[in-house]
Amino acid sequence: MKDSKNAFGVNMKAYCRAHDAQMRSALEQDRVTPELLTAHREMLARIQHERLIHLIVTVMVVLAELFTLDLVLLHPELGVIPAIVMLGITILLAFYFYHYFFLENTVQRWYKYADEMKKRLDEQA
Repeated sequence: MKDSKNAFGVNMKAYCRAHDAQMRSALEQDRVTPELLTAHREMLARIQHERLIHLIVTVMVVLAELFTLDLVLLHPELGVIPAIVMLGITILLAFYFYHYFFLENTVQRWYKYADEMKKRLDEQA
């Protein structure tokens, strides 16, 4: 089945926010089950993988930024082209930092949800 809405990937923020709302609702209404905790841990594993990939890509973009900075500062004979490339990479890096910040905070919050669910399930047993 073709989903044209997600033809270019999943909107990660909406995906995470929907799960986050579901977990908050379950905790607030005390509807914690072992199945919910298992499902949450699967989502946590997915977002951890996403976070790792973005960390690797961010580090690579930082290295590209440093390389272009080297070109701009140490090789002025190359003209304005390295500076334009560096500006583009700087903008890209800002977006990567923003998205990585979102992923990191989401993972940290989801750890707390998992801990709270585990605590409540242990108390029920």
